[in-house]
Amino acid sequence: MINIAICDDEQELCTNLKSILTDIFEKQKTRADIQLFLSGEELCNKIETDEHFDLIFLDILFAKNEINGVEIGRVIRNKFNNNTVQLVYISWDKSYSMQLFEVRPMDFLIKPLEIPQVEGVVETYLRITGQNLGVFSFKKGHDTFSVTIKDIIYMENNKRKIIIYLADGTQEEFYGSLKEVYKSQLKNLDFLFTHASFVVNYDYITAIKHNQLLVTGGLNAVPIAPNKSMEIKKKYLSIVKKRRGVIRL
Repeated sequence: MINIAICDDEQELCTNLKSILTDIFEKQKTRADIQLFLSGEELCNKIETDEHFDLIFLDILFAKNEINGVEIGRVIRNKFNNNTVQLVYISWDKSYSMQLFEVRPMDFLIKPLEIPQVEGVVETYLRITGQNLGVFSFKKGHDTFSVTIKDIIYMENNKRKIIIYLADGTQEEFYGSLKEVYKSQLKNLDFLFTHASFVVNYDYITAIKHNQLLVTGGLNAVPIAPNKSMEIKKKYLSIVKKRRGVIRL
């Protein structure tokens, strides 16, 4: 379970962000408890009662009589001595970013928030906390097996058999339809369906060319079907944009 707080005096933003996060974590098959706070004092009071949060989305400017988000970050880091919670600041004004170094936020997002921005934050959080450990399941006969999704470099369809190439150099094989596998388990993740016979994990791509992808591990280049060239490049760039959509400090 990931415990998340959203603290912003804009009720609509809080509600919308909670909805976006709920959808993202459902796709990730990860449980998340999300609480909303409309003031910094409310959030601080909750934390002071020993409420634990793993990830906090925190506005910088509240109403005039409110402490600001930077001060709240100082309270969390210094008064509560909490250096493990990941802070993500949100603001209409990017000029505040340089003031945030001392509270060591994970990210800084500019309003209005967009889904790719939030997806990028969640992916970063899951990656740095080692929780991005979803599994890919497949059947051999009557038995079900699984591999960790992050360890899949690419899949190849060869004579009705699907071969999974893994980061440790091993392979798994099973009979099935690559199209159905992609649609049911990989479509919403960062995998590229480059060819009728190939699906590739973005994390292992080192270069994209006109008709092929180069991947890590000294493996052969993965072909891109001529009719998929523009589609693959578009998706590749959308993943890049999503992952870099947050403003790094």
